[in-house]
Amino acid sequence: MGKPIIHFEIGCRDLTKTTDFYSKLLDWKTTPYGPSQMIDTGTQTGIMGHFSAMGHEPHNYCLIYAQVEDINAALKKANELGATTVVPPTEVPTMGHFAWIKDPEGTLFGLWKPMQG
Repeated sequence: MGKPIIHFEIGCRDLTKTTDFYSKLLDWKTTPYGPSQMIDTGTQTGIMGHFSAMGHEPHNYCLIYAQVEDINAALKKANELGATTVVPPTEVPTMGHFAWIKDPEGTLFGLWKPMQG
């Protein structure tokens, strides 16, 4: 299996302001999901994403997620290659698990493992 880029996340301080800006700019539709807004880009191509206002640093970021078969194995490999784990595997109820790493240059990157069907 490849490791496709399957999702993006835009972090912000003000969820309403950010959602309003991108919705008007790009005609994106959003749906509330917990402390986030899921994004529907309105197309069958490309990837979907979400806006997130965590209430703590980092506030402003744009993150992509690659899908992996085993999130713990991917984190172990990333750490062996010089990355650091920023957010350990965290469940998104009914959807899957994500983790954040910083690559050796300090860039944030997301890993995603969907729930088993």
